This record gives sequence, C-alpha cells and structure tokens, in this order.
Amino acid sequence: MDGAERGHRRSIYVEILVRGGLDDLWSLTQRPELHRRWDLRFSDIEYLPRPDESLPQRFLYTTRIGFGLAIRGWGESTGVREAGGGTRTSALRFWSADPKSLIREGSGYWRYVPVPGGVRFLTRYDYRTRFGLAGRLLDRALFRPLLGWATAWSFDRLRLWIEREIDPRAALRRGLLDLAVRLGLASVLLGHGLVSMLIDRSPGALRLLVAAGLTPAAARQALPLIGIAEVALGAALLAGRRLRALYAAVVLLLAGAAAAIALVSPAGLLSADAFKPVALAVSAAALAVLGWSAGRDLPSASHCRRAPAEPAETEPA
Repeated sequence: MDGAERGHRRSIYVEILVRGGLDDLWSLTQRPELHRRWDLRFSDIEYLPRPDESLPQRFLYTTRIGFGLAIRGWGESTGVREAGGGTRTSALRFWSADPKSLIREGSGYWRYVPVPGGVRFLTRYDYRTRFGLAGRLLDRALFRPLLGWATAWSFDRLRLWIEREIDPRAALRRGLLDLAVRLGLASVLLGHGLVSMLIDRSPGALRLLVAAGLTPAAARQALPLIGIAEVALGAALLAGRRLRALYAAVVLLLAGAAAAIALVSPAGLLSADAFKPVALAVSAAALAVLGWSAGRDLPSASHCRRAPAEPAETEPA
C-alpha cells in the first residue's frame, strides 16, 4: 500500500489478555473449523488443498451479510515466526474479487505473547478499499469502526471460550438477549422520562407524588428531576458500560420509590393515577432483573485494548 493511501486512516489493532495456554489459543485461532465459531467476521473458512508443504496455505472465506447474500474472498498464510520467550507471529494477506466487498486486498498478523498468567493475543491489519472516494469515505465513517468493533467483540468471545468454557454460540445468544433487554429498558426510560416527565409533566405522576406526601410545588419541581434521571439511565444503558450495576440501580430506585409511596400513602399505589406509572415501573423492573441475571460473562469489545501499548507492536517482526 502506498504512503498516500495509508496516511488517511489508521490500521485496526486489537489486543486482549487470555488467561489460558498458548497451545489452546493457537488451536482455536489456527484451525478453520474452530476459528469460524468465535469470529463474527466470518461465516465460513475453508483451507484449500496445498500440493506442496513449502507453499503458503491458502483459504477461502465467506461472510454472510443477510438477505441471502454473502461476500467471498481468499486468504494466504505468509508465514509463522517464533521469537524469544515463546512468542509466535502468524502473518497473512487477504483479498476479494467479489464486487460486493468493500475490501479489495489487505494484510496483517496475529501475535501470541506468553505472559505470567496467560497470553497476550493481538492483531493488527489494514486493507485497501474499492469504489474510489465513496468507498474510502464509507470505510472511514462506518465500515472500519464496525470491523474494529467486530474484531474486539470476537476476541472477547474467544477469551470466554477459553477462560469460562462458554460456547461461542451461547455467548452470542447472551449478547443478543442483553441487547434486546437494553434496548427495551432504555426505550421505556427514555420515553417516559423525556415525554411524560419533561415535556407533558404527567398529571398522573404529579398527583401520585402529592399523594406520597409532597406539596404540589415540590411535586412540580421533582417531575423534571425524575425525568432527567430516567433519561440519564436510559442513555447509560445504550452506552453499554457497567450494565449489571445499571440494572441493579434501576431495580433499587424503582423498588425504593414504590416502598416510599406505599409507606406514606398505600392507597396511592392503587389509584387510577398510579396505574400507568406503576405498570411502566413494573415493566422496567422486570427487564432490569432479566438483564442483571443474564448479564454475567457477556462478550464485550470494551475488554480489548484498541491501540498498542508498545511501539514494537506496530510491525509483525
């Protein structure tokens, strides 16, 4: 790749610490039937016949993109190097003649660095795009960040497979369940907080607060604060950080609010004004409990380092 083209972008770098043996990690990443199970970027990887062991190993890869469509390409292992301390580096190049593929050709490497307690597993790769300026803009704005995220998410799914013996398919199901719960709970919190509390200033919620013991003036002041808190929680859920703590916070806040109203004005929870807020609170609490219970050991791209800690990691030497 020429310097002018390389200069407008950053190569993709992902690193994770896997608390396991190097041989196990090597097997799960170098055997195609195992590699495709954890790597979100590929639907299938097939080694092609190699008539001479001295020749590079070529492979065919397929990525399904939905609607019955798939992108196909080829790759080639260009060598494996071993360095001091047991470090291994596996280099490869890849290309695609498929007109649906944004990637025209590229190259990169995987590195396995034994450290106390496990293996630093890292990759760095770069590629050239097709479709001219439009392809480069699409790559910079959307495709490259998404591909980097998919690489990091896949690396963490591999880590869970080795460290916790969580099958990659189970990890994917957990991730999809968590996504559905987060989107559902966030939509409830954002919708109720923004529309009902901040815009409409819900008369029912206002009467419920008054029934709980607040003065009308204090209740009117409390409504926007509650709305802001709900919007903040919804936004935090969408951001996807510290999810189990957020789920617990939602449950505790809702349970605390219900307990406070029940102590001051038990009839308030049974009134017509309370029906909608209570129904929304119960729905939100149920989603939060589901998210908290299913949120352990979820694969997350945030568990990976996205930039090298040492300049030596910039090249596959």
